[in-house]
Amino acid sequence: MAGEAGGITQHIGAYKVDVDGRQITFLDTPGHAAFTQMRARGAQVTDIVVLMVAADDGVMPQTIEAINHAKAAEVPIVVALNKIDKENADPQRVLAELSEHGLVAESWGGDTIVVEMAAQQNLGVDDLLEQLAAVAEIEELTANPTGRAKGVVLEANLDIGRGPVATILVDKGELKVGDPIVAGAAWGRVRAMINDRGEQVKTAGPSTPVQVLGLQSVPNAGDEFRSSETEKTARTVAEAREQRQRLKAQRGDARVQKGVKLEDIFSQIQAGEVATLNLVLKADVQGSLEAVTESLRRLERDEVKLAFVHRAVGAITENDISLAATTNATLIGFNVRPDRKAREMAGSEGVEIRTYEIIYKLLEDIERAMVGMLAPEFEEVVTGEAEVREVFRVPRVGGIAGCMVLSGTITRGSKVRFLRDGTIIWKGAIQSLKRFKEDAREVREGFECGIGLTDFQDLKQGDIIETYEEREIARV
Repeated sequence: MAGEAGGITQHIGAYKVDVDGRQITFLDTPGHAAFTQMRARGAQVTDIVVLMVAADDGVMPQTIEAINHAKAAEVPIVVALNKIDKENADPQRVLAELSEHGLVAESWGGDTIVVEMAAQQNLGVDDLLEQLAAVAEIEELTANPTGRAKGVVLEANLDIGRGPVATILVDKGELKVGDPIVAGAAWGRVRAMINDRGEQVKTAGPSTPVQVLGLQSVPNAGDEFRSSETEKTARTVAEAREQRQRLKAQRGDARVQKGVKLEDIFSQIQAGEVATLNLVLKADVQGSLEAVTESLRRLERDEVKLAFVHRAVGAITENDISLAATTNATLIGFNVRPDRKAREMAGSEGVEIRTYEIIYKLLEDIERAMVGMLAPEFEEVVTGEAEVREVFRVPRVGGIAGCMVLSGTITRGSKVRFLRDGTIIWKGAIQSLKRFKEDAREVREGFECGIGLTDFQDLKQGDIIETYEEREIARV
C-alpha cells in the first residue's frame, strides 16, 4: 500500500497463497468510490467475496456498493473485520451496520462468517484463510483443468520493452506457452507467462493469475479470453470484434465538437451557453483508464458536456499533443507523464496538460472548473531530466544509476519522479549525486553523473529520472 499514490490501492492485483496444500487466489480490488467497474468485475470473476471492513470506520458507501456487487454476482460473502486493535474500534457497531444490509453475523444468529482481524499485527489472518477453505469445500467449488483455456482479463497495459501485457485469470482448462489466444479485440500467441511471484511458468490452470506476453494489442480489462485452435482463428475473431468496436466508437464520438479549455468553462456557462470539454485521457493501465472515464462522466451536467476525443494506455506522446491541439482538448494524464519533446510541443501548441496520481484530486479539479473555482495553489515545474545509461551495485550502498543529464539541471536533494516508459513507478528524493566519484551539488545538461535514490533500487537502463519543484501560483 505504501507504494500506491495517496496510500490507496488503485490497481487490481492477483496473488496466490498456500493453505495446507490447497491454493487460494486473491484478487485485490481498489476501495475508492471511483473504482466501481473494477470492483464489479472482481465480484464477477470470483467464487467468494472477502468484504474488508475497518472496525473503526464501519460500513462506508463503497462497502455497501461492494455488498451489492457480491449479491448481484450471487457469490458467498465472508466479512473480514479489520483493525480491531485500534482504540476506537467498535466491532458490535459494525455488525449492527452490516445486518442492516442483509449480512447477519453467525454470532448474531445469522449465516455470515465474520473474522476479526488486525492485519498489520498478523492477527486473524490464518483464521480467515481456514474459513475461506471451509466455504470452498461447502460450496463444492471445482473447475475442469483440462481442455482449452478460458478466463478473464483483469488488467492490461502497454510495456515499451515487452509490448502489450495482460494480467489474466484462468477460469477453465489449461493455458500453455505457445497457445494462440483471443482476448476481446486482441489476439496473439502466448510468448511467455509470469506468475504473481515474477517467475516464468509454462502452464496455468484454473484460478491461476498470470501476466501474458505475446498479444498484438492491449485488450480491455474485463474482456473474456479463450485459447484457440489456430492463430488464424484467433485473428479472425479478434478482427471482427475490433470492427464492431470501431463502428460503436464512431457513433459514440459524434458529440466531439468545438471544445473549451478547462479554465474557460465557467465563463461560457455564465454566458448561458452549453460548454463542451474535450478531453484526451491517458492512463497507466486499462483499469485506471476505465475508472477515471466513468468518474468523469458522472460529473456531466446539462450545461457542461464531456467528450472523450481519445482514451488510451501509455505515456503522453507528441501524437496526443497534436490531437489535443486540433480538437482544442485538455490533456489529462493519470499516473503517466509527457516526455521532454511532448512538453515542448504542448508549450508551443498551447495545449494544457494536467497530470494526476490520485483520482479524487483529478475529479476535484474538474468539478472546481465547472463552478468557476479552479485555482490550483501550486504548479510542478520540471527542473531536470536524466536517462539511466548504466546501473552500478555498490556494497552497503545499493544501486547507483549512471546517468546522462538530457535537459535542465539535476540538483542533490531535489524531489524526483522515476519514470519507466512514461509511467511513474516511484517518487522520492535524490540522496547522492556524484561527478567522477566526487560529490556534486548539481549537474547540468550534457554531463554524466551518478545518482543514488532514497529507498529505491529497481533501476534499469533507459529509465528516466525527472526532478521537479513546486512553485506557488499567484491567484488572480
